[in-house]
Amino acid sequence: MQLSSHLEDLSDTRQPLWHQPLAVWSVAFACIIAFMGLGLVDPILPDIASKLHASPAEVELLFTSYNLVMALAMVITSGISSRIGYKGTLIAGLLLIILFSALAGHAANVGQIVWFRAGWGLGNALFISTALAVIVSVANGGPAGAIILYEAALGLGISVGPLLGGELGAISWRGPFYGVAVLMCIGFLLTLILLKGNQRPVARHSLIEPFFALRHRGLLTMGLTAFFYNFGFFTLLAYTPFVLRLSIHQLGYVFFGWGICLAITSVWIAPHLQKKFGTSSVMMTVLTLFALDLIIMAVFTNTTMIVSIAVILAGALLGINNTLITTAVMVVSPFERPIASSAYSFVRFLGGAIAPWLAGKLASWYNPHIPFYSGALGVILSVVILAIGRKHLASIPRGH
Repeated sequence: MQLSSHLEDLSDTRQPLWHQPLAVWSVAFACIIAFMGLGLVDPILPDIASKLHASPAEVELLFTSYNLVMALAMVITSGISSRIGYKGTLIAGLLLIILFSALAGHAANVGQIVWFRAGWGLGNALFISTALAVIVSVANGGPAGAIILYEAALGLGISVGPLLGGELGAISWRGPFYGVAVLMCIGFLLTLILLKGNQRPVARHSLIEPFFALRHRGLLTMGLTAFFYNFGFFTLLAYTPFVLRLSIHQLGYVFFGWGICLAITSVWIAPHLQKKFGTSSVMMTVLTLFALDLIIMAVFTNTTMIVSIAVILAGALLGINNTLITTAVMVVSPFERPIASSAYSFVRFLGGAIAPWLAGKLASWYNPHIPFYSGALGVILSVVILAIGRKHLASIPRGH
């Protein structure tokens, strides 16, 4: 598919955004639950460390195993979906999430949870990468509207995840894991019943095709930008609960506020800024502000109120960046969307795998402030990469 056809598709928003087939809403609902997995464990991280006698670095491996397996699996998802179809891939991913989230709730120690989160990451990779392609192909309003729906699901899932994790976690740290398994069962049934047919990409994809796609300078720029930006994102997500010194409920409320801001800006603010100022300019500005936010968290690590406010404000910045970078990945290269998404996600989640573990280690080696400085440095590097590769993003119109 040529770049011009990508752009033509993305400008097609003639259908009402919220008037969608039931199949779209079933996949979107499952997306919400899948994205809950990112923030669901946030409020219970200190409790897991306490109850299972583990260090923060060990507990943060829950994010590392999840993101590492998701990154590696993202490479093969387009190849799998081209063989067993979109619906088959979604169903397989949902079943894996149900299985491993339930097993995580039944775990006896942190090591077991880490391994079960790895299996959960495999299911998420199969589901999330394919879900975007399904929503784009089935939704009314063209790909631009579909991406907004996808980002709305992401924002809602990320915002509700910590709130649900806080409520269920107050009962038991096992509660959030069992809760995801139950909700995913509902998503599985809705997808199985409402998503008709089993579409496949026009041609079979090689399992290593995403690696070749990364030779495209624009797509590589987006991937490397996300790689370093995720050092800030997952430092905030995985490490902050250990320095806030709040109860499980309070942690849930703080990250709920973070997620709500993320959802609002990703759906309503990002498209307007993108249209007015252009993708790369807005991303560079937002990422610079995020780096400054992390530096504030580094300076005032011991002040709970300031760190809490900084976390919530970060949600507004991350929402804008997430929408812009996802949209850019869809149009920056001539590759089919599943290939572009797999290649980008592979690089992106590698950063998300390293950052949580590194944050825990830096805190133990030095002091609680250093992980935030490290996260800020990663985000600054993402701005530098975006500036260097900006010429490769010239094909992205201001309105996309």
